[in-house]
Amino acid sequence: MGRYDFRPLRVHQHASQLLAAGRIRITPPWHEVVGTVPPAQTLVRSQPLQHQERPRRSKIKKPSKLFQPQRIVYEEDTLRKEFFGDHPWELARPRVVLENDGKDAERKDWSLPSQPDRPIDGESVVQRQMFLLHGNPEAGHMPDPDMTPAKAYDQARKEFYEVRLQQDIERRVAKEEALATGAYFGKSTLQIGMELEDKAYEEWKAWASNEVMEQQQKRAAMYTGIGSDAASVPEADPQVDPELEELEAAVKSS
Repeated sequence: MGRYDFRPLRVHQHASQLLAAGRIRITPPWHEVVGTVPPAQTLVRSQPLQHQERPRRSKIKKPSKLFQPQRIVYEEDTLRKEFFGDHPWELARPRVVLENDGKDAERKDWSLPSQPDRPIDGESVVQRQMFLLHGNPEAGHMPDPDMTPAKAYDQARKEFYEVRLQQDIERRVAKEEALATGAYFGKSTLQIGMELEDKAYEEWKAWASNEVMEQQQKRAAMYTGIGSDAASVPEADPQVDPELEELEAAVKSS
């Protein structure tokens, strides 16, 4: 069967052949009528043509970034990336991020590296560098025309180191004065770390002793005679694992 189905037109012919061969004993009531008035060609249901829509090629290209929001970039972001890339541990320090309206940094006098009511941190270095580059014309501080981002970063970074060093000296002197007057401080982070390390070493030592004992018992069981009342253990084993001997020596020396 091809594209068109012509079997309905051959119904009368096929029925006549079946009657002549004796396959059908009773003549169908429509046989004579269809033979006298055959069906027209238009009554045969044919398969309709399938129309395929071809995509139209338009020369107008749709802008891909028309409805995307514009990327917001601030100059401070580049300075923060540079500073915290050189000082990653500054991000581990606790900071107070609570502000009234988000413009507290604009009300500070960044002509000085540190502020009385603000702890010095990486953001202080960024704001100090911005002040060295652009100044503050509203307060009468004009920018230096010879100042470059590299020079501003070096100057702000050195001032940051000096303030941190001064704070460390003040804390050290205050602790020594408190100890001299009878104050008692808890364990330092170094002492706590050493205690944890010693505890882990003692646990490993106990585990290593058990492992050495089990290995010795396994070697002794290998030479136990079958059916004998007493096990015969050799005095020395010439084929002892050198790593096991080293482990035994380390446990005994500790």
